[in-house]
Amino acid sequence: MTSEIGSTVLGYPRIGPQRELKRALESYWAGRSGEEQLRETARTLRTQSWRELHEAGLGSVPSNTFSYYDQVLDTAVTFGAVPERYRELGLDPLDTYFAMARGVESTPPLEMTKWFDTNYHYLVPEIGPDTGFGLADRTPVERFQEARELGITTRPVLVGPLTFLLLSKSAEGAPSSFAPLHRLDDLLEVYAELLGELHRAGVEWVQLDEPAFAADREPAELEKLRGAYRRLGELTARPKLFVPTYFGDPGEALGVLASSPIEAVGVDLVAGSTTMEVLSGLTGLRNKTLVAGLVEGRNIWRTDLDDALAKAATLLGLAGEVSVGTSCSLLHVPYDVEAEQDIDPQVKSWLAFARQKVEEVVLLDRALHEGREAVRGRLDKARAPIEDRRNAARLHDKAVRDRISKLRPRDADRGEYTKRRADQQRALGLPPLPTTTIGSFPQTTDVRKARAQLRDGKIDEATYNTRMVDEIQRVITMQEDLGLDVLVHGEPERNDMVQYFSEYMNGFVSTLNGWVQSYGSRCVRPPILFGDVSRPEPITVEWAKKAQSMTSKPVKGMLTGPVTILAWSFVRDDQPLGDTANQVALAIRDEVGDLESAGIGVVQVDEPALRELLPLRSERHGHYLEWAVRSFRLATAGVTDATQIHTHLCYSEFGEVINAIVDLDADVTSLEAARSRMEVLDDLNEVGFARGVGPGVYDIHSPRVPDSDEIEKLLSAALEAVPAERLWVNPDCGLKTRGYEEVRTALENMRVATERVRGSSRS
Repeated sequence: MTSEIGSTVLGYPRIGPQRELKRALESYWAGRSGEEQLRETARTLRTQSWRELHEAGLGSVPSNTFSYYDQVLDTAVTFGAVPERYRELGLDPLDTYFAMARGVESTPPLEMTKWFDTNYHYLVPEIGPDTGFGLADRTPVERFQEARELGITTRPVLVGPLTFLLLSKSAEGAPSSFAPLHRLDDLLEVYAELLGELHRAGVEWVQLDEPAFAADREPAELEKLRGAYRRLGELTARPKLFVPTYFGDPGEALGVLASSPIEAVGVDLVAGSTTMEVLSGLTGLRNKTLVAGLVEGRNIWRTDLDDALAKAATLLGLAGEVSVGTSCSLLHVPYDVEAEQDIDPQVKSWLAFARQKVEEVVLLDRALHEGREAVRGRLDKARAPIEDRRNAARLHDKAVRDRISKLRPRDADRGEYTKRRADQQRALGLPPLPTTTIGSFPQTTDVRKARAQLRDGKIDEATYNTRMVDEIQRVITMQEDLGLDVLVHGEPERNDMVQYFSEYMNGFVSTLNGWVQSYGSRCVRPPILFGDVSRPEPITVEWAKKAQSMTSKPVKGMLTGPVTILAWSFVRDDQPLGDTANQVALAIRDEVGDLESAGIGVVQVDEPALRELLPLRSERHGHYLEWAVRSFRLATAGVTDATQIHTHLCYSEFGEVINAIVDLDADVTSLEAARSRMEVLDDLNEVGFARGVGPGVYDIHSPRVPDSDEIEKLLSAALEAVPAERLWVNPDCGLKTRGYEEVRTALENMRVATERVRGSSRS
């Protein structure tokens, strides 16, 4: 039986195979091009994606998955959830949208945080009792019509109403008893209106994503889910409704959806370890389509088609129809592995990017519905790289495994904190409220050009190193002129905080075109961790020594922590993640020790992804946090008490990992706090955090520059929660994406504000 949906994907990359949207956005923001040029680039990318998916043979092609910045922000705009401060700017619709995402000089942007346990960032909607929901934007209808003009019938995709509200925050001034979910009935009226318009436009299917139900949910929230899809399902003039959950097990929510009057349910059978068991006990799917997410949407390894088909076969008979899909949107993987010409050929044969995953979906669906014999040759061909990877000797390094086997519990412990603090103060002699930055400084055109010239063989390594040293001198001089207390070398030699380290470690390969959107125009190229990890030689030591030789002030050694290296890489799936984390931790430990031996007295080991990898279900938190914390401590515990260890965390909701932040045992922890107005400090105080802390006072993800009064207010608020002797002053994150002019002004304002607050605290 062929499903009405047929083989499908839940979403597709949208930044462009060559990051065309990134360049168009940044050109528009800089005023080098106009709105029509930006919109034309967007139209071209949408057309390419629809045609590619249609021609690949998918039974159903999604639309409305394109975004100029973020799909959650798009949903807020579609349903009129635009805070009044942005409406008051008097901008046209597109610039109002970008003001919400990026801020303008007079108005900060919406808060930003991670999309579940991925490295994608979404803008957090603000919902209050008086938010005026209404169908303010008809983009979902327009995108369907745009594709239909190309001869392609699509399935519009929207963030589901429950997930939208559960991801929102209460608007400023809302009563403490208010929660955005209280507005569900009002929002459903507007969803119903949009569904009616889509129906009149000829839409047959609509996809409403509800990934929030792969996380822990209260019984009242499950009842809200039941009521919402009863309300939408009972509409008389609407498209058929397809509701996927993903990123894990939907648990009880799956039964709620199965019993509702919708036509199709989607499940993630890659991350959902117990979903198959739940499915086998449901009866409500007998008259529905089940879209089985059998092809991994977040990692880049080829699917074991034999295993996937065996799993799919057990689903036949559990639902009215079964079709094959991806576990989640393919937004999280690069476009095409065939664009990689320089990657190790054996490793390349093991990989599947978005285009290859579409082929796997189509092949699996044909095998499921037409029988294996219909695609026997293709299945046999697909089996070879799976077997090759499974048996590859290069995955294992005996020396690494022997070292891991000899670890002792005390290898992850440092001395008592109060003694460390005294030793560090004697060594560093820092003033109250020491000022610093998080690590990176702006990556100029000249820096990027030099890196490209070295890669292309147009300059030699000596010339490249000279240019990088010149840039480091510029950064050190600027920080000294500004009067900062603990300096950084600016990281001009680094392309990315994870990719850079992976290029110097065994067990990784890097891509040239494997770009993935992180947010807006920000893209990353996650390295591929395929085998056992080790560090053959020092990576950062010579750069740190060079920077320290330029100043009498302490310069931080800058490293990336093991959890973040895993989170921002495509990681091997043939062993437990904690085992891989320990291997990376030992490689970082070697680097920390070499930095200390070279005279670097402050070492920062960043872990911005600590919260990101937290499992969505609380029952799995303990196991994850145990190995995550241990890997950080293993990486940082090999130094003397006098060496000050910093860590940095950013753009996450910290509440669920607040005890783990304490357990990291870093001497100083810097955190994102500017957009959230220092909210995190209350959480830290509740658990008795007594280490140094640097809550960010400058939101670097926005082009606006805070003045000294704004920063002073943030510092004053921080001092109400943290005593001056433990408070550090720093931006939210690294400055790589900003320009020198704005950075100099912002850091000068930060210094001025700090001096005022120091004076006030002394008096």
